Parts: sequence; structure tokens; C-alpha cells
Amino acid sequence: MSLSVLVILGHPDPASFNHAIAQACVAALTQNGHHAIFHDLCAEGFDPALPAPELCREPGPGPDAAAHCAELAAADGLVVVHPNWWGQPPAVLKGWVDRVFRPDVAYRFVEGDTGEGVPQGLLKARAAVVFNTANTPRDREREAFGDPLERIWRDCIFGLCGVNEFHRRTFSVMCTSTREEREAWLGEAAGLAARVFPPGA
Repeated sequence: MSLSVLVILGHPDPASFNHAIAQACVAALTQNGHHAIFHDLCAEGFDPALPAPELCREPGPGPDAAAHCAELAAADGLVVVHPNWWGQPPAVLKGWVDRVFRPDVAYRFVEGDTGEGVPQGLLKARAAVVFNTANTPRDREREAFGDPLERIWRDCIFGLCGVNEFHRRTFSVMCTSTREEREAWLGEAAGLAARVFPPGA
């Protein structure tokens, strides 16, 4: 069975290692017979600013966000690629989440809950994979900062929206990495995407 896997990239430099990771994942998914829907948010000029009307269910998202909402709702899987900037995703990716992970798309509150409770996740995606790059060694990231990206993606976003199978890999330290290390990391990224979304899954 062919899956529809949404691949989202949040990095402004087309020559970045993040772009290489995203392309490696797209190639691995395609090789496994899946349909990879790839979005380079910066190259596409996605507007991350959440306008006031989109805070309400009506009139709903603008045309650009509406197309992303439809793809997110239909996706069987998700792959997200971005650098670790200040322990957070870049603004374009945070804005994508703000505008696309909407009520009645990614989650909803049960009847009688006016928004104060725990929402019900709506996403049909069977799994999500997040790849990050960083210039902080893994041990220091965890000891000094508590690895906020893990909590953001696993618990605050995907877990809340019903995607319970979650995988994340951070590649570091980028600024001192060698060509050989980067080639190995690309192989690892492609391998993880292929294992999470195998042929016939």
C-alpha cells in the first residue's frame, strides 16, 4: 500500500544540510513506493504570520494555509526537517504549525468542552519523524536546556494531535562536522525514513 507522507522543510538556505536531509528522505520514501508531498516553506514564501481572522473557525484559513490543512489532514505520515534555533523551530515553521494545525483539522474539543480541557487528536498520520541540526553537543543540550524540541514536537504538537508514533534525530555538531560525517548522517536520515514508512506499509 502506498502512503501519502508530508515532508516539511524549514530552512532559508537551499545549500543547507537541512535541504539535503529533506531530499534524502523524499528519495527514500519514493523508493519505498510512497507519495512524498514536499514543501520547502521558505522557498515557497509561506507566510508564517497568523492573521486575526484565522483565530476563528469562520471564515477559516486563507487559501495558502487551507491547502496545507487539507494535506495535513490526509497525510498517512509526516517528516519535518529544521535547525535548532534557540531551542525552537525557525519562525516559518512555527508559523506553519500555528496556521495549519487548526481546530477540526488537527484536533477538536469534545462536546461540552469550551477549550479548557484536553483536545482529541484528529490526525490520521500513523507516525511522525523530526530531523534537526544543531551546533550544541547532545549531552549539553539535554543537561543545560532539557532538549525543548523533544517536548515541543513529541508532546505539545504530535502527541496532542493524535500521532503517537514519534521519532526524532538530531545531527550535531554541524559546524565542526566532516564531509564523511555528513554523508553518514544523510544515510541515517534516509534509513530512518525508510524504516518508519516501509514498502507496503
